[in-house]
Amino acid sequence: MITVSKEDYLKAIFVAEGEGETVISATLAHWLNVSPPAVTMAVRRLKKDGLVRVNNEGRVSLTAAGRKIARQLTERHHLIERMLSEIFGMAWYQVHDEAERLEHAVSPAFEARLVAKLGRGKPCPHGNLSELESPGSRRKRGLVLLSDAEPGHAYSVSGIYERDRKLLEFLESRGIRPGGKVSLTERNYDKTISVRTSKGPMVLGRSAAERIWVSRAASV
Repeated sequence: MITVSKEDYLKAIFVAEGEGETVISATLAHWLNVSPPAVTMAVRRLKKDGLVRVNNEGRVSLTAAGRKIARQLTERHHLIERMLSEIFGMAWYQVHDEAERLEHAVSPAFEARLVAKLGRGKPCPHGNLSELESPGSRRKRGLVLLSDAEPGHAYSVSGIYERDRKLLEFLESRGIRPGGKVSLTERNYDKTISVRTSKGPMVLGRSAAERIWVSRAASV
């Protein structure tokens, strides 16, 4: 039986891999905010169910069966975010947390209705695609992290890391949102960057700039 807890672990592994992380027990403890012993027990059950593998170095990876479940849950999460935004008008920085709660309760029949209503292939309110992309695949599409962008150019915000609600609210308050424009004016000695958005000039820390994917734009 695939419980909510098992789904959460499988999706965490899937998303962490997509972000380029090496998944070990400590990774899952951090991502899911659970204790190391709880992770050990959960991974043991998932391994017994044939959903994950654990190598000699402790790296956890998904089997084909585990990956199928994780991908389905991730696609459902994406659809729910779009539903909350496109149908109910919920703010882009609010939908992730709500979708986390709803994704386990949606039936296949309702999911099919969402697909029929919303279609496939469109990005979520954070600008991210339903099929998780690695940093490498984003760069192949011509995207760069704002932290790596060149000063003196204007950029369009393509996608934003969505799992940190405080970060999303922080960016929204400073005029940085998917589809928005940002101009990088200067790199500072303390690794911050000076930018200009619709809210005016401001300084952005590297930890935030590393969560924002952008593409070159004509102007702000």
